[in-house]
Order: sequence, then structure tokens, then C-alpha cells
Amino acid sequence: MHIVIPGALPEPEVAAELAPHLAQRAPTLARWLGRGTPRTASCPAADTWCTPLEHWLLQARGFAPAQDEHISAGLGPLRLSVADDEPVWLAELIHMAPSRDGAALLPADTLAITAEQSAALMDTARELIEDSGIALTQDTPDTWRVRWSGPVRLACASPALVAVSAVNDWWPQDPAARPWRRLVNGLQMAWHEHPVNLRRQRDGLAPINSLWLYGGARRTQLGRPLPDELRIETALQAHAVAQDWGGWIEALADLEQRCFTPLAGAAPTLVLTGRERTVELDARAGWLRRLRPLDWRRWWCAR
Repeated sequence: MHIVIPGALPEPEVAAELAPHLAQRAPTLARWLGRGTPRTASCPAADTWCTPLEHWLLQARGFAPAQDEHISAGLGPLRLSVADDEPVWLAELIHMAPSRDGAALLPADTLAITAEQSAALMDTARELIEDSGIALTQDTPDTWRVRWSGPVRLACASPALVAVSAVNDWWPQDPAARPWRRLVNGLQMAWHEHPVNLRRQRDGLAPINSLWLYGGARRTQLGRPLPDELRIETALQAHAVAQDWGGWIEALADLEQRCFTPLAGAAPTLVLTGRERTVELDARAGWLRRLRPLDWRRWWCAR
């Protein structure tokens, strides 16, 4: 079994203060951490253009980026299973909001988008889409597949990464992105007072006012399936991003009761992610490691 825990690697100066709380509130996790040999991987956003969780998932799938691709290109075929071997470009329905850094992105998984809302927005956009020369198909309520009239090479960041940074840092500026930028500008105007968004605002929901492009790799660039019995536990992630360490401790205690304690007799492979790194370790151990576990605080708090 693999248990992946995004947000479980705080920055070193914070980790030193949180380590006693982890030992006390999540003893099963602490015992697992002491049994395995950690394998640390650096995954800076400037290189990967995706989150550490996405980076690990793509590596687990054996994704092989082309020479001129960031690993984030693999998110297309990772997210959307297709039968063809065409490049898988995706457009995620998002909310774009002004911020101190220019603009902030709310990804689709925070917006509760229904199939009916997605279809209504697509209907309004149909004429704009036809005029753009870019084909869009509604594959899921959250995500539309993008097809270009010819080969396109663009570097596009994961919407999950953009959501925890700033849109201006990742907005594609190269000439090849001009048709996409024109289409998105038109969609933003067409959807500004769309009945779907007026209704969402009355219901206290953020409007769906833009699309975010990402992906671009092919299905055959994924070399293997994900591990069997994979669990991704995201309870710590939002607290880590917000640096809400009180909430992080409480969420960790809940994970201990809900996830770790029922599996106390197991020996899972653990994957912990931080801001720009991952640590993977196998909690299986021989008798000596069981008698003399490693001091996990040394690597968990290390710079």
C-alpha cells in the first residue's frame, strides 16, 4: 500500500517545532517514519511547473517528457484517459480574481461546477471557439479537452500550482499562445454576466470566469500504471499552504484516528510532500530496525 500525504513536510524551521506534536498526536505515523530509509527528491516549481504531488504521480506513472517539455506536460494524459495518441491538452474551468500580485486562481475542485453549468458555458462560447480555430470538447464538467489546428509547443503550468502562487508568474506569454489568449479574453467577456454566473453569485459561489490551459503530452509517454492500493490523503495540504499550523496539528490527529491507526499493523510505503520536495520511505523493517528505529526528526527537520 502507498499512502501519499501532501503537506506533510513543513519547512525545516517550522518542522522542528511541529515534530513533538507529530510524535504525540500521530504515534502510528511516527513509528512508520522511524522504520524506513527516506529517499528525498527535489522538485522546484521553476523546473517542474507542477506541484510536488503531481510530480510524484507523474514519476510513479513513468512519464517520459520530450526534450522540450516540462514534466507538467504529462498532466494531460494523467488526468484524461484517451484512446488516441494525440497530444492531450486540457482547459480547466476556473475563477480568476484580482489580487495584490495581479491575479489569483481558484481551481475547479474548489468551485463545485455541475455538468449543466459547464454545458451552458460551452454553448455560449461555441461561436467564439469556432472563430478561434481551436476545438474544445466537454470531457468532464471541470475540464475541456483542447485540440489545435496544427502542432503547438507551449509551456503551461499546472492549475494546482498556479492556485498556490500567482497567475502572473505562469501566464503563457510566448507568441504561440496568442490564439489561446485571444480566446480566453473573449470567453471572460462572454461569461461576465452569464446566467450561470449570476446564479452562482446569488448562491454565494465564485463565478466561473476563465479557463486555464495545461498538459500537451501523449498517452504513450506514460510508461506504467499507478501502484495498487494507492491512498492520497490531502487533509494537511490546505493548512500547510496557509501556514495554519494549529489546524495542521488537528488535521494530523484526525488522520491518525481515521487512516493510520486502522492500518497500524501494516507497513505501507509513505510519500510525504513539502513545498518543493518529496520524501518516500518503506515502513517495512527488519527486526533490528524495529528494535532500534531511526530518529526520523533528523531528516524530517533537515534543510
